[in-house]
Amino acid sequence: MLALLALVLGGLPPACATDLPSAVSHALQQANIPAQSVGIVVQAVDGGAPLLSHNARQPLNPASAMKLVTTYAALEILGPAHTWRTEILAEASPANGRVDGNLYLRGSGDPKLALEQFWLLLRQLRSHGVSAINGDLVLDRSAFALPTHDPGEFDNQPLRPYNAGPDALLVNFKSLRLLLQADTASDAVRVVAETPSEGLRIDNRLSLARSACGDWREQIRPVINGLTIELNGSFPAACGEQGLNLAPWSADMQVESLFRALWRELGGSFSGRVREGRTPASARVLAVQESPPLGEIVRDINKYSNNVMARQLFLALDSERPATTEGARRQIAGWLLANGLQLPELVLDNGSGLSRNARVSAAGLAQLLGAAWRSPVMSELISSLPVAGVDGTLRKRLKNGSAAGRAHLKTGYLEGVRAIAGFVLDNSGKRWIVVGLINDPNARLGKPALDALLLWVANR
Repeated sequence: MLALLALVLGGLPPACATDLPSAVSHALQQANIPAQSVGIVVQAVDGGAPLLSHNARQPLNPASAMKLVTTYAALEILGPAHTWRTEILAEASPANGRVDGNLYLRGSGDPKLALEQFWLLLRQLRSHGVSAINGDLVLDRSAFALPTHDPGEFDNQPLRPYNAGPDALLVNFKSLRLLLQADTASDAVRVVAETPSEGLRIDNRLSLARSACGDWREQIRPVINGLTIELNGSFPAACGEQGLNLAPWSADMQVESLFRALWRELGGSFSGRVREGRTPASARVLAVQESPPLGEIVRDINKYSNNVMARQLFLALDSERPATTEGARRQIAGWLLANGLQLPELVLDNGSGLSRNARVSAAGLAQLLGAAWRSPVMSELISSLPVAGVDGTLRKRLKNGSAAGRAHLKTGYLEGVRAIAGFVLDNSGKRWIVVGLINDPNARLGKPALDALLLWVANR
């Protein structure tokens, strides 16, 4: 059930200019987007009345701009140095390089237990002298208490890694990477499995196309049958070489396939099975992998708009164990209240913005960004945002305009939604909070209007 966080704590700054800049109005007209479908706030970081306020209090879907709420709250509640631990435990001490009994893999919700980190954890176990596991590998996900997740519910794309659900033991984002290579000499498509996966079989039925590269992913139709991935469709020769990331299996199957492959590569043996369960209180820690600090985690989340990591971080905000979605919402509501932030329209479901129900206003996001500017964690939050024309989701955007290198912004994009929110430095050296939200069937055409807004601010 979605939670509406209603906090009545005082008034928002009074609206000032409501007329949209002519370039913004023209771009909206060209896209056939009515002005009432847009919420905008432009305000100096040092406060005062907004320079521009248009439909500022209208609740709108912010798409991935909602990650600003999650990451800023996390930086303040948990602190930039916060880390997560993933542990390997056993009930009996290893003897002669052998663990007699079960091995327990216990997660704490690490948002970035990627392939390299998981390998390091297993390598640590091997370096401690363990070579044989004679029991089962038990996967302990008890740090989270979550309902069953349907990866196809949002957009009927269950194999897309961004649709993976949160998991207290999220390993390699529950995904694997295939490398597609156009082989024009043999008029074929080569497929290389880059992620180690025991038992994986690729049934390559792809044909080489002579069309432009374009949105090549839409031309590939994977079919999953156990550990077999059948690839149908075509791959344009113009694409050369591309990485295809998929989340084809259940969490248990994915961890088992990866564990068996890596443990075998490390020279270890394993005679048991992989299953879910709880770690006994008597188990002792054999190896620990600590995550990067939160200050680095939020950079990955915001620079590249990583939905799975954002959902992991959202749950980490619940101070109770096991963590729940409702508990995380309560924590954020309490944090907003304690900081005197009024967001009565806020609807926060999973913290990532990958949602049809999430809502916030342009004024609400501007108020949040104003508080962030005055916060001790300001530098960590701003440095996590994509820079126009430089990196992240803005690497190719506004590359040659006056905003290039001077706009730190979180972007948002869903069907029917376009959003930007962040900070822009103008020509005089003054910094502005800029929020622009578009909710309209033609929102996909709204990028020029938002870019025009950013240039209008940057050129002041």
